Amino acid sequence: MTARKPSRNPSRSRKTSDGVEVPPVQQPVPTGITAPAAVSVAASPATADADACSAAAPPRPRRSGGHGVRPAPPLDGGDRGRLLAGEHHAPHDLLGAHLTRSGVVLRVLRPFAHSVTVLGQGLRTELHEDGDGFFSGVLPVPAVPEYRLQVAYEDDEIEVQDPYRFLPSLGDLDLHLIGEGRHEELWTALGARTMVHQGVAGTRFTVWAPNARGVRVSGDFNYWDGTGFPMRSLGSTGVWELFVPAVGEGTLYKFDICRPDGSHTLRADPMARHAEVPPANASVVTASHHEWQDAEWMAHRGDRAVHEAPFSVYEVHLPSWRPGLTYRQLAAQLPSYVKDLGFTHVELMPVSEHPFGGSWGYQVTGFFAPTSRMGTPDDFRFLVDALHGAGIGVIADWVPAHFPRDDWALAEFDGRALYEHSDPSRAAHPDWGTLEFDFGRKEVRNFLVSNATYWCEEFHIDGLRVDAVASMLYLDYSREDGEWSPNEHGGRENLDAVAFLQEMNATVYRRNPGVVTIAEESTAWDGVTRATHHAGPGGFGGLGFGLKWNMGWMHDSLGYVEKEPVHRKYHHGEMTFSMVYAYSENYVLPISHDEVVHGKRSLVSKMPGDWWQQRANHRAYLGFMWAHPGKQLLFMGQEFAQGAEWSEGHGPDWWLLDPSYGASPDHRGVRTLVGDLNAVYGALPALWQRDTVPEGFSWVDGGASEDNVFAFLRYDADGSPLLAVSHFSPAVRHDYRLGVPGAVEAWVEVLNTDAARYGGGDVRNEEPLKPEAVAAHGSRASITVTLPPLATVWFRPA
Repeated sequence: MTARKPSRNPSRSRKTSDGVEVPPVQQPVPTGITAPAAVSVAASPATADADACSAAAPPRPRRSGGHGVRPAPPLDGGDRGRLLAGEHHAPHDLLGAHLTRSGVVLRVLRPFAHSVTVLGQGLRTELHEDGDGFFSGVLPVPAVPEYRLQVAYEDDEIEVQDPYRFLPSLGDLDLHLIGEGRHEELWTALGARTMVHQGVAGTRFTVWAPNARGVRVSGDFNYWDGTGFPMRSLGSTGVWELFVPAVGEGTLYKFDICRPDGSHTLRADPMARHAEVPPANASVVTASHHEWQDAEWMAHRGDRAVHEAPFSVYEVHLPSWRPGLTYRQLAAQLPSYVKDLGFTHVELMPVSEHPFGGSWGYQVTGFFAPTSRMGTPDDFRFLVDALHGAGIGVIADWVPAHFPRDDWALAEFDGRALYEHSDPSRAAHPDWGTLEFDFGRKEVRNFLVSNATYWCEEFHIDGLRVDAVASMLYLDYSREDGEWSPNEHGGRENLDAVAFLQEMNATVYRRNPGVVTIAEESTAWDGVTRATHHAGPGGFGGLGFGLKWNMGWMHDSLGYVEKEPVHRKYHHGEMTFSMVYAYSENYVLPISHDEVVHGKRSLVSKMPGDWWQQRANHRAYLGFMWAHPGKQLLFMGQEFAQGAEWSEGHGPDWWLLDPSYGASPDHRGVRTLVGDLNAVYGALPALWQRDTVPEGFSWVDGGASEDNVFAFLRYDADGSPLLAVSHFSPAVRHDYRLGVPGAVEAWVEVLNTDAARYGGGDVRNEEPLKPEAVAAHGSRASITVTLPPLATVWFRPA
């Protein structure tokens, strides 16, 4: 007999993966299994005597070999050592029941058990203890029976199914698609999935770890000791699998991976669909029970092409929008707030699980798991459902460019570079201290492509805004000469990343009608929103995105409005230059979180002048932004002119809207303007129907630098115009003449950012303006308008 370790009693308290003591739990029993009556092997008189005494007291399992079972041939020393070391690729070949000429050989690996008894129809026999947690015997039966195991510990017994009596729970088609890197529903094949397999309820664990010498499942169900739960390798795919009966939803787990050098690492599941609340990091077995209520929304969200539809986005950091709220509590507040403001979509900063809240979600460790900080995956589904019920589309930020180096996550997952590039100079991201994905590896590309469509299909997400695209496209991104190697053609383009983005976009659009992908891309890369099969001047097909953030417009226009009005005439071109390239891509005009943090100041605080002038500039800028060709995005807090920078620690300064605060009318006025901008925007197709074609825009006067005036016309598909005039000087201009189309009989003011209800001076054009036969700005007719100070005014045909 070998020396035994301390008892692992399932009824005692246990520890999480991080060593935290938790209360005892009831050991789960497989569904439909009841303890059988004690049936002895008939040929054994001693067993019959024991049964005769069973009415008085149940027999305790014997520590020596049971009667009716012969010792099994000893395991090969190498196999035994590999099983104990967690580095065996085929444990099912050795463990479980196997039919031989001499009977059924049954082997069990149950560390810390005192005895293991085999239970079945007409069968109850104790196995021989072979030391180190091994138990075995040869059952005198002609075929492998249906059986269970009764495992006795120092002061307890449990009855369980044997994980090693089951066939593989992953099919050949899944393995073929994984091997080809073409499994578009990878989340259904890898990870932890509850299921009924061969009539038994449990959880299938699968993981891709091609460099591992062995993999074991470790979790709270086995007290974080995976010795008795080695997984099997399935062919040459690098996939490891184990079906564990009676393990269900809520179970914590990780994979214990034996690296190529024989050392071990405990890793969270890359495909986990639920995770512990950070800083804990175990994966959690989950299954969805949410019943979607958005069938009508899903059926009609693609009725209009996004670039020909109203598209006004409110960007939100969920954990700090209303700090402390859960997904379900947010569902009671966020949809109504966004709907009241008239936004068509919300964009959620990354909701994928991430260990460090200060990263705002941009350093992801759980690509398939919504962060548990605010609830479960079904709770997040509930929030999306509520937004759809309010008529609000949901865009999620998605981060396929890089991942952090945490030693329990993706970095060197199986002991070697796996998800990251094998070349350290290609793997290390120079800006963020993270690792870049190896976009050229088919399995990694499959992981990311399936992840993109996962969010659209499992959570009904309506769009993906892809972060940091520029860092993916260029091999020399943030690298000096000598720190990068050119591609096969001698260029700086990352051809693997280009192919990945094209595949991702093509797959998402094919599988998810009505979804839009949006690129945060800050360079002049040609064809970001061009179809993948249309080659451009550089020889590349388009990347296939639906929209692209216009970072140039954002940078130039903010640079202009930050100047004092007296200096703006010298920077007039910064506001007009965007129209030089406005139709090169399908653009979104973003005032995002990146522009209101880290010393950049909030939008209103960027503006020069006193408080009145700052708010007036803020309102005029928003009016210019909403009228400019392109969709628009505004980060939370800027809709009511918050003066402080955003902080993920406390979120927007909602107290500014409290009526008890003396200046609250100033902030409420700006919020009212944003609601009116969206209402008029949605009602007038001229502002969105032809955003991406030159026929939808014409300058009236783009050169009035001395006046700080920008006047232009927008047109809908029928040619109906809207006149937008932005005036960035702090003086009133009366009788300001503007050339207009002669076919319009009169113009009426439809929106004025200087209106009193917005906190302005209420300088208005109250009467209809009739064109005069006075030529101006290339038109035979013109009108004279009153331009309020620091304001944008919109006019439409009467």
